[in-house]
Amino acid sequence: MDLTQGTVEEKNRRAKKMMLWFGIVSLIMGFAGWTSAYIVSSKREDWVSDLELPSAFFISTAMIILSSVTYLIAKRSVAKNNQKMGTIFLLVTLALGITFISLQFVGFSQMLENGYYFTGPTSNIKMSYVFLIAAVHIAHVVAGLISLLVVLVRQLGNKYTPENMLGMELGATFWHFLDFLWVYLILFMYFVK
Repeated sequence: MDLTQGTVEEKNRRAKKMMLWFGIVSLIMGFAGWTSAYIVSSKREDWVSDLELPSAFFISTAMIILSSVTYLIAKRSVAKNNQKMGTIFLLVTLALGITFISLQFVGFSQMLENGYYFTGPTSNIKMSYVFLIAAVHIAHVVAGLISLLVVLVRQLGNKYTPENMLGMELGATFWHFLDFLWVYLILFMYFVK
């Protein structure tokens, strides 16, 4: 397929999708670097291998997975021209995304209560990585929530139709990426002791 061919609208759609994927690939590279550093650091003598991740992280994982399902339902609803159901499921996705972030902060509190700190004399390198990886992911989820809010406002303004769903498709793709990224990160931190 020749990417230079097609209408201006088709070229615009392809360009926006390509820019999203460039962003996603750059995020993958960043998190690959941090998880690689985590693995290299796990060989240090002061590495804490018996650390348990906070329970709130696992509950938040269920919330973000569920939010991907609700975003998918919202998108399918709009594609079937069921605007009301699309709006309802976008609102549910927003609530689940906010719940995810709230539970992440509960997880940080649980780590602090257990005496694990990001920095300072009682910190350790493993916890610093756990805090860093989770915090950077949270920052990206905040960006995902902003994107979701834009999609929601456009949905409330009747901007999406079965024929015109590019913004919702881009938002959903980014949201699903954040979901898969967190599932990877939590499994990585759980299994790489």
